[in-house]
Amino acid sequence: MPEGDTVWRAARTLDRALAGQALTRTDFRVPQLATADLAGGTVLQTASRGKHLLTRIDAQEHWTLHTHLKMEGAWQVYEPGQRWRRPAHEARVVLQTARRTAVGFSLGVVELIPRDAESSVVGHLGPDLLGADWDADEAVRRLLATPERGVHEALLDQTCLAGIGNLYANELCFTSGVHPLTPVDATVYDVAAA
Repeated sequence: MPEGDTVWRAARTLDRALAGQALTRTDFRVPQLATADLAGGTVLQTASRGKHLLTRIDAQEHWTLHTHLKMEGAWQVYEPGQRWRRPAHEARVVLQTARRTAVGFSLGVVELIPRDAESSVVGHLGPDLLGADWDADEAVRRLLATPERGVHEALLDQTCLAGIGNLYANELCFTSGVHPLTPVDATVYDVAAA
């Protein structure tokens, strides 16, 4: 599963390609959105929140396209007429503007939600390691909420810290010299002193 930094980079790529652009075509290739059409709407921005992508689109209403890469998903951006690098049957979302086409392949989550409902899909997440809301004290508080839990498991809990995946959790344990099963309360120290 991609780590939070991969998702953050995907958000930046989508934002650079689509922000401020009018959608000339949308194609949602998931059953629940098969009839949705946001053509004519304007992409305001794409932001990441942990491992979630939020593409904000103003059409007749204020929408957020919520996507999650899960294990195999990826967003790719193409020039007009450029051949896709992945098979078309893997495409779940196509967002096209006059200058670019963004294609979401093998996305694990694709849903269109009202913008004011974003908290229903990301409100449970802890502080985002790459987000403007990063708060080390809040992260420590959340990690210590279950002090007997192993540090590796706690690091993977997105409600404690948003964005860490298995790769980084393993590396953090290794480089810190902490066994993954060591209880959190035996490993957390004053992060301000670190």
